[in-house]
Amino acid sequence: MKYFKYIYGLPIMAALFLVSCNKDVLDRTPLTSYIDGQYWRGEDDIRMYANSYYTNYFNGYNSGFGVDYAPVRGYTFSDDLTGKNAQTSFESSVPTTRGSVSEAADWLGTYAGPTWDFAWVRKSNVMLARLNDVAKPKITTEAYNHWTAVARFFRGFEYSRLVSVFGDVPYFDKEVFDTDLPTLYKDRDARGVVMDKVYDDFKYVMANMRDNDGAQFLNKYIAAAFISRFMLFEGTYEHYHGLDAARAKKYLEFAVEAGDYVINSNKFNFTRDFKSLFSSDNLAGHPEVLLYRTYDAALAVTHSIGSYQNGTEVVGVDANLVLIKSFLLNDGKVWQNSAVTGANSFTIADLVKTRDPRFEASFYDKALVPSATLLYGFKFASREALTYIGKTYPAAWGSNTNTSDAPVMRLAEVVLNWIEAKAVLAQYYAGAAITQSDLNKSINAIRNRPLDAAAVAKGVLKTAPLTLGALPLDPAKDADIPDLIWEIRRERRMEFVFEHTRLLDLKRWKKLNNMDFSTNPDYFLGPWVNVQAEAPSYLTAANATARNVKVRKADGTIVTYDGTNAAAMVGYWMVTNAANRNAFTDRAYLAPVGQAQIIQYQEKGYKLTQTPGW
Repeated sequence: MKYFKYIYGLPIMAALFLVSCNKDVLDRTPLTSYIDGQYWRGEDDIRMYANSYYTNYFNGYNSGFGVDYAPVRGYTFSDDLTGKNAQTSFESSVPTTRGSVSEAADWLGTYAGPTWDFAWVRKSNVMLARLNDVAKPKITTEAYNHWTAVARFFRGFEYSRLVSVFGDVPYFDKEVFDTDLPTLYKDRDARGVVMDKVYDDFKYVMANMRDNDGAQFLNKYIAAAFISRFMLFEGTYEHYHGLDAARAKKYLEFAVEAGDYVINSNKFNFTRDFKSLFSSDNLAGHPEVLLYRTYDAALAVTHSIGSYQNGTEVVGVDANLVLIKSFLLNDGKVWQNSAVTGANSFTIADLVKTRDPRFEASFYDKALVPSATLLYGFKFASREALTYIGKTYPAAWGSNTNTSDAPVMRLAEVVLNWIEAKAVLAQYYAGAAITQSDLNKSINAIRNRPLDAAAVAKGVLKTAPLTLGALPLDPAKDADIPDLIWEIRRERRMEFVFEHTRLLDLKRWKKLNNMDFSTNPDYFLGPWVNVQAEAPSYLTAANATARNVKVRKADGTIVTYDGTNAAAMVGYWMVTNAANRNAFTDRAYLAPVGQAQIIQYQEKGYKLTQTPGW
């Protein structure tokens, strides 16, 4: 039974029990919710309590028109994407409050305002207390250890999120009652102290969680995959921000250990094409997917993410030329050094044939005006979806009625977390040197995914393997990064377009300066286009008067449409009126606490320290 069908079925069950007018029935204990003193009778009760974690932490494409934590719509703030006019800015002042707002912003810690909320920490601490005080005598030791691991996993998950956003946060490892004011209003604990507690939780998880708790329920492989994510984030954040070398090493070694557990199980592999991950109506049995969210119109569980890449809908921020140029050619080289025919061409038609096949699977092969850059993302829509451009879309690819399943955790992230952690350990902490076998198990395994028939028909080829003896020589490489780590970062960029990783990667690498678009004019450009042939709807009298349709030639010359020069409008598309975001400083790496939260502490006679720099 898929967990989302199970969870969403619960309200329906509750309704059925309430339709009867029989007083005896109505006086009975509810069967689909719990009364604390009459609960925790066995594993079924515990599982029902734990089920609510799933939609909060594993929410896939969200639901309906929801965008929180969803790709394409929720993760639009990165250096990969450019919108018309001024770019969205980082948070610039301390907010009035840190109430419940966008969860996508919460995870990213960005401009929209993260939340300062420990409700989910409390939920895990309550679960731990009830397991120990009530349920333990009623279940086996193995079951007790497993469910304790589940609670500790989600507590570690939540603290990983909080620390990534705020840095230092108060740590709670037990249920706190409203009479215990000194604990309720404790000040922040140091980031390292908190993450050491998270580390301990995750170690317990790896030692005690079940390998199999039923299809689509949390197990040790899924937990290990997320642990590799969180330990890589914190290990590299500690390293690149110069916080604590010993902790950085410890966390990175755990990221490798967690990755090893998944990789060495041989339970997952890259034997299906890339496109199938994001456009399948059913991900059951997909060999690369550890966990997915099921969508089913019959259960009224649908989403809109596919619709926003159907060729018609507008996202508002789209792939820029910097991202385009980061894609390797299929010979495994950067465009400046490749011998592939068309390597120096940035027309969309040439890009889809010459670049890594993930480019063709992520972007439509023609210019589309709903895209601010004319390069339209369709990674999360099927190939069939774009055949409906100009027509009425079916429910699967229109509005908020999409039913494609969402991969929540997949093998590609695990192996890329793993290889990066190993590379950083080898480069800076005397870890074992990266071997060709390591690359073959990670980056090259990804590159060897099969191509689907549509890609093959276009002439798309697999990208050549990455070899230690012939790493690409990239003129655009950051000077402070070794070649191998640069290529691992590139692989993440190609793999995770429109997903959750890019801004978090910039934060942990201490590379938010990439968000300053004044550093590279390519941030304001799209692919090379012939506007008259590919986007003629822009060549209107109104736009001629506004003089806002422009292309940039290879030599930097800008040509502006004036109503008479349509034939000359050939060059890199210039995003309409695009301008840089407001200036920001290093304080953008962490979010401030709201004024209301600080005042609330003061009113109780306690102090909540503000985030440094704010």
